[in-house]
Amino acid sequence: MNYPKTKTVDTVDIYFGTEVKDPYRWLEDDRSKETEAWVKAQNECTAKYLKQIPYIKQLKERLSSIWNYEKIGAPFIEGDYTYFSKNDGLQNQNVIYRKKENGKEEVFLDPNTFSKNGTTSLDALSFSKDGSLLAYSISEGGSDWRKVIVLNVETKKQIENTLIDIKFSQISWYKNEGFYYSSYDKPNGSELSAKTDQHKVYYHKLGTPQSEDTIVYGATPEEKHRYIYANVTEDNQFLILTPRVSTSGNKLFIKDLSNKKSKLITILNDTNSDSYIIQNKGSNLFIVTNLNAPNKKIVSVNASNPTPEHWVDVIPETEFVLTPSKGSGFFFANYMVDAISKVKQYDYQGNLIREIELPGLGTADGFSGKKEDEIIYYSFTNYNTPSNIYKLNPKTGETSLYWKPKIDFNSNAYESNQVFYSSKDGTKIPMILTHKKDLKFDSKNPTILYGYGGFNISLTPAFSITNAVWMEQGGIIAVPNLRGGGEYGRKWHDAGTQLKKQNVFDDFIAAADYLIANNYTSPNYLAIRGGSNGGLLVGAVMTQRPDLAQVALPAVSVLDMLRYHTFTAGAGWAYDYGTVEDSKEMFEYLKNYSPIHNVKKSVEYPATLITTGDRDDRVVPAHSFKFAAQLQSKQTGTNPTLIRIETDSGHGAGTPVSKTIEQYADIFGFTLFNMGFQELPNKINKH
Repeated sequence: MNYPKTKTVDTVDIYFGTEVKDPYRWLEDDRSKETEAWVKAQNECTAKYLKQIPYIKQLKERLSSIWNYEKIGAPFIEGDYTYFSKNDGLQNQNVIYRKKENGKEEVFLDPNTFSKNGTTSLDALSFSKDGSLLAYSISEGGSDWRKVIVLNVETKKQIENTLIDIKFSQISWYKNEGFYYSSYDKPNGSELSAKTDQHKVYYHKLGTPQSEDTIVYGATPEEKHRYIYANVTEDNQFLILTPRVSTSGNKLFIKDLSNKKSKLITILNDTNSDSYIIQNKGSNLFIVTNLNAPNKKIVSVNASNPTPEHWVDVIPETEFVLTPSKGSGFFFANYMVDAISKVKQYDYQGNLIREIELPGLGTADGFSGKKEDEIIYYSFTNYNTPSNIYKLNPKTGETSLYWKPKIDFNSNAYESNQVFYSSKDGTKIPMILTHKKDLKFDSKNPTILYGYGGFNISLTPAFSITNAVWMEQGGIIAVPNLRGGGEYGRKWHDAGTQLKKQNVFDDFIAAADYLIANNYTSPNYLAIRGGSNGGLLVGAVMTQRPDLAQVALPAVSVLDMLRYHTFTAGAGWAYDYGTVEDSKEMFEYLKNYSPIHNVKKSVEYPATLITTGDRDDRVVPAHSFKFAAQLQSKQTGTNPTLIRIETDSGHGAGTPVSKTIEQYADIFGFTLFNMGFQELPNKINKH
């Protein structure tokens, strides 16, 4: 490989007396012409390499073909209209439709008209309490910074100036008068990468300029809250605030909106738990919490005396993790049983009404709505079944199929099986393997091992069009539920954080060893893949065990563990990672696995295709740039180490369908080519 030359600089940081070189620090400057030229040269190098792969065009055509089916979202009622999202197949963004009862369906909001290349996406919809007004947010080029536009729903006309510079925010209406939102002060320096450290909640009164919006919470600079979310209860009685220092743990406050002179009432004044108000019935609050309940429970308490000593269990903690929702005057308790959904319906007194009979083993989602809704919708999917939508009458328990996709994929030809394997320390880890039913386990199956392992996020079974195309080629998709995730509650999450982060990497390595030992695949046919925190997983594993897999696919990855907290909102990830500022022990631990700092000379690393977006302001692309430069300067042998940088693209949300298809054709083409396939394993024909 003839890589573009990447200059080095003599940048040295000193941590606890230890010098650490950072020769590619200059690539952190996303506004420089030098960085821009480097990006262009790297993309040209990668494109040249990919051009030699004979079947990328076939993969793109098959991805486009299978993607081209109508997709519909669950309907919801606002005011006089029923709204739903729809995509006719290959539209870059989903379109919002609506209709009145017995009326004609019409396009309400089409994000495909927001920009010529489809890179401006619809982020969130929030209707006023009577449904007559809509505030919706948009993302441009995949950025986390949002604009908010307010419409009159009857005329579909914008009624005031666009609000700007809003980030990590919900939009929550108070009656029809205005709404609450959250943001940071615009940073000095790069909007893409500069640190954003103090979140604030604002109230926007309709008809007034944004400059006059009042700060509701977060104005005190000595008290850092990196994420503060505001919600108004369905009955307009309470404002709920959940300030967070990190991605785990929050304080909890309420304010009585019926009394203009009321002050904030403290429910929790520390961040030792994740707790939020899911519903209220007058002054009776229902709180979801993992305080002294690692798997979560629902408690009730009166707003006049809401602190934990007054809490009463409504739905007690069980051995399974609870993710509840509300609708039609009920709670729907969605439990994870080894990452598989089990749903029970309860009334507000905690009485079990029924267990919802699901269509099979997989992931059920939804079960939410307003108190007065007569029908509740939910979706069901697993790794080989596209998402179907069901409607449920909560009073009778009657369930029926509402919508089923017509997709060019034969789900019956594939199967998913859950296995359990032992990690390095003996911990049992579940993993789901999905593939063709008649697949021979001869150690030669192209396999993607996909992981995440962090931030209390659970990987539950869900259909993916891209995975379907991989499996059509005789490929296996293997997804282990690593520590650091939320599949078994707070203890499972904490077991993969900070000074225990190596557990996550060990769990992933053990998954690969299981697949190899049981002849599903072998190192020559194994690819490891993950995005964001999962990209850190891939980077750490490939530098610790370069012999483990033939291909590595880190996407929008966290890779510089000594400096991640200095960019955008990265300091908020410290609950999971810790920072170099915490202690010498933490610095040494982070340095020991930080992918950028552990690329060594005279080592042959897997064939690597790093992917990122040039507008990613969640995990800044400098992580990926610096990792690519390290690999290219030190790689031994013939495996390519390339980076594919998508322009006008962010962390992933809102990416146009056309760009997603091109990216996966390149990723799968690169992967199969480096596993030695000169043509596709199963030549793609009409399926």
